[in-house]
Amino acid sequence: MTDMPELHAAEWLNAARPLALADFRGRVLAIEVFQMLCPGCVMHGLPQAGRIAQTFDSADVAVIGLHSVFEHHAANSREALAAFLHEWRIRFPVAIDAPGNGPLPRTMEAWQLQGTPTLVLIDREGRMRARHFGQVSDLALGAEIMALVGEDRS
Repeated sequence: MTDMPELHAAEWLNAARPLALADFRGRVLAIEVFQMLCPGCVMHGLPQAGRIAQTFDSADVAVIGLHSVFEHHAANSREALAAFLHEWRIRFPVAIDAPGNGPLPRTMEAWQLQGTPTLVLIDREGRMRARHFGQVSDLALGAEIMALVGEDRS
C-alpha cells in the first residue's frame, strides 16, 4: 500500500468541475489510464471500466479515466478526445494528464506506470492498492474490488 501522488490533470471532460483524488475518499476508486489510439485500451480497458461503473454501486465504487498520452501527441488533441468519448459513450469523468518535463505525462511518471492500458485501484483511504498493466480478467478484478469495498472503514 502506498499513498498516492496527486493526479495532475490539465483538464477534465465529463466533469462539472476539476476533480482531485480527495473527492473520492470513502469510496474505492478505479482509474482507467488509457490513450484513445491504443487498441488494448479501446478493446479491453475502457469497456472494462464501463462495466465496473455499471456493476458496482456508485456510493461504494467510483470510476474515472486518465488520458495519458506519451506518443502520437498531435492525433490525441482535446477535441479528438471529446469526440472519442462521445462516440464511444464513455460517461465517467476523464482527466487529461498534464505534460511532463520529459517524454512521459506528469501523472504517468509520478505513479510509475509502464504504459496503457493500466487500471489503478485506490482504496477508501486514498492508497494505491493495485496497478494492473495490460488486460485483467473481469472475474479477478471484481473479486479484488469487492475485497476493497468490504474492508473495515475504521
